[in-house]
Amino acid sequence: MTERRTAGAEGAVRPYTDGGAGSRYKWIALSNTTLGVLIATINISIMLIALPDIFRGIGVDPLRPGNTSLLLWLIMSYMVVTAVLVVSFGRLGDMFGRVRMYNLGFAVFTVFSVLLSVTWMQGTSGALWLIGMRVLQGVGGAMLMANSNAILTDAFPADQRGLALGLNQVAGIAGSFIGLILGGLLGPLDWRLVFLVSVPIGVFGTVWAYLKLRDTGVRTPARLDWWGNVTFAIGLIAVLSGITYGIQPYGGQTMGWGNPAVIAAIAGGVAVLGVFCVIENRVAQPMFHLGLFRIRAFTAGNVASLLAALGRGGLMFILIIWLQGIWLPRHGYGFEETPLWAGIYMLPLTIGFLLAGPFSGWASDRFGARTFATGGMLLAAATFVALEELPVNFGYPVFAGILLVNGIAMGLFSSPNRAAIMNSLPPDQRGVGAGISTTFQNSATVLSIGIFFSLMIAGLAGSLPGAFTHGLTAQGVPPADAARVAALPPVGVLFASLLGYNPVKTLLGPQVLGHLPAHHAAYLTGRGFFPALISPPFAQGLSAAFDFAIAACLVAAVASLLRGGRYVHQGGPTAGPKAAAPAVVAAAPGGTAGVGTEHTEQAAGAEHTGHVADTEHTADFKHTEHVACTVRPEDTSRHPAPVPRPVPPPESGPPSRPQPSQPPPSPPPPPPGRGPGPPPEEPR
Repeated sequence: MTERRTAGAEGAVRPYTDGGAGSRYKWIALSNTTLGVLIATINISIMLIALPDIFRGIGVDPLRPGNTSLLLWLIMSYMVVTAVLVVSFGRLGDMFGRVRMYNLGFAVFTVFSVLLSVTWMQGTSGALWLIGMRVLQGVGGAMLMANSNAILTDAFPADQRGLALGLNQVAGIAGSFIGLILGGLLGPLDWRLVFLVSVPIGVFGTVWAYLKLRDTGVRTPARLDWWGNVTFAIGLIAVLSGITYGIQPYGGQTMGWGNPAVIAAIAGGVAVLGVFCVIENRVAQPMFHLGLFRIRAFTAGNVASLLAALGRGGLMFILIIWLQGIWLPRHGYGFEETPLWAGIYMLPLTIGFLLAGPFSGWASDRFGARTFATGGMLLAAATFVALEELPVNFGYPVFAGILLVNGIAMGLFSSPNRAAIMNSLPPDQRGVGAGISTTFQNSATVLSIGIFFSLMIAGLAGSLPGAFTHGLTAQGVPPADAARVAALPPVGVLFASLLGYNPVKTLLGPQVLGHLPAHHAAYLTGRGFFPALISPPFAQGLSAAFDFAIAACLVAAVASLLRGGRYVHQGGPTAGPKAAAPAVVAAAPGGTAGVGTEHTEQAAGAEHTGHVADTEHTADFKHTEHVACTVRPEDTSRHPAPVPRPVPPPESGPPSRPQPSQPPPSPPPPPPGRGPGPPPEEPR
C-alpha cells in the first residue's frame, strides 16, 4: 500500500493511504456501487415491459393519437434526465465528495420510487404525474451513475480496475435485461409493484453506503460553473427532446422531422452546446476541462462508446417489437403474456454479457483494452449481419445463439473500454470524466431509439398501408373502413407491437366487427392476423435498422483501434492557470483528510503502470509524478521552493562520454519537534 504525506489543515503532516487498495474496502465499494448501478439500469427497462399494465391501471389508451407523447415521455424521460445531469453531478462529486453525491443519489432515487407508486390520479393527469416523478427519479439515477465509476477508480489500483469496472458494467447492462423480466412478472400482478420493487433495495443501499463508503479520492474545491451547467443542460435537453418528437407524426407526414419546432429544437440545442464549449474555454473554473479530450485514450474510448451505444441502444426495442408483436403470437402466445416471455427469450443476450464482461475486464488489466474492445465491436457487427439474415419467423435455437454471441461481443467491448477511459483521467477529474462517458452512452441510447424507430417507420410506411387494405378487405371489412385503418400513421402499429397489443380490435371498433362473420372477426382479433400482416413490412424496416447498427459497430471498432497502447495516468491532479484551489485528498477509512497534496496512482507492477510513450497521450497532463504541498506563509522559510537548475546550451564538437548517474542527495532531517518537509523533486 502506497503511503504519501500530506500537509494537514493545521500544519500537521499525516500519512495518506491509497484509498484502501489491497484491503477489504475496495470490495465493499465494488459491491455497493454495483448494486446502485444495477437498480438504476433496471428502472430504464422495467417500464418497457410493464407499460400495458401501467396504462391500463391509470385508464389511458396509449394508441390514441393524442396519447403518443405520453407514451414516449414515460419511456424516454428517465433516459433524457440521466444523460443531461451525469456530467454536472460528476463535477459536483469532484468538488464536494463522490461518496456524498452517491449517497444522496440513492436516497433521492428511493423517495421518488415510492412516489411513483402512490398516484391516485387517472387518465392524462395520472400519466403526467408518472412522467414528473420519473424525471425526479432520474435525478437520483444520474447521481448514482455519475459517481460509481469514479469511486471504484479511487478504490482499486490500476492493475485491478478493469476487473472492477467490468463487473460494474456487467451489472449495468444486465440490469437493462433483468428489468424486462421483472416488468413482465410484476406488471400483471399490480402495476405499482414495478416501482415499489426498487424501494427495499434503495433503502438498504442508502444505509449501507452511508455506513461503509468513504471518500478516498481527490477533491478539488472550486466555484460551481453555473453558466456551463445551464448551457449544457439546455442544449442537450433541446437536442434529445427534438429527437423524441421527431419520431411522432406531424401533420400529414408519418414522422415529425419536418416539424419546424423539431428542427428549431435540434439546431438550437446544437448551437447552445457550442456556446457551452466557448464558456468552458474561458471561465476560470470550468465544469470540465475540454483539454481532457486531448488525451487520446479518453477521446477514442468515448467515441467508441458513443458509436457502440448507437448500435446497441435501439437493439432492445427492435427485439421487443420483433418478439412481442410478431414472433411470440405466431408461436401460440397470447398478446397479454408476450411481455414476460419476450424478456425470458432475450436472456441469452444477458448471459453472454455476464460471461464476457468480467473476463475481458480482468484480461485488459494485463494486456490492455485495444484488442478486446476492437474485437468485441467487430464480433458485434458480425452478429448484426447474422440477425439481418434471419427470417422474421425464425427458429429460436439459431436466434438464441446469435444473441449469446452478441452479448459476448458487447461484454468484450464494454468492460475494457470503460476501464481504459477511467485509467486515462487525472485523479481530480474522475467524477466529471465518468459523467462525460455516461452522457455519451445515454445520449447515444436516446439518439439510437430515434434513428431505429425512424428507419422502422420508414420501412413500414412504404408497404404497410397496402398490406392493411388487402388483408382487411379479404376478411370482409368494407373498403372505406379498411382505407381508414390503412391511413393511420405507422408509428401506431410500431407502438402496438412494442406494447404487445393487437390493435385491430381497437382500430375497427365493435360496429365493424359486429357486421362480419364470426370466424372472420375472431381471426382478425386473434393472434394470427396482425403478426402475419406486419411481418413483410417489418422485415424491410428491420433490414435498414440492422444496416445502421453494423455501420456503427464498424466505426466504433476503428475508433477503438486508434486508442493507442495501454495508458494509465500517473500524474497528480490537473494543474495550470485555471486551477483555483489546492486539491483535497479525502481520508481513507480510518485516516484523516489533508490539504494540498496531489494524488499518485499506486504502481502495482512496473509492467502495468508504466505509461506508453505516445505524444498524443501527453498533450496537457504530464506523467512525471510530482507533489505540490501547500505551506502556510510563515512556514516558507523552512522549506524553500526548489530552484530549477539552468540547462547549459549544447556545445559543439563530439559528444562527451556519459557520466554515471548519481543518486540524489538525501534531504536533511527535520528539526526537532517539526514535521518533515515536502519530498524532494524527482530527477527529470
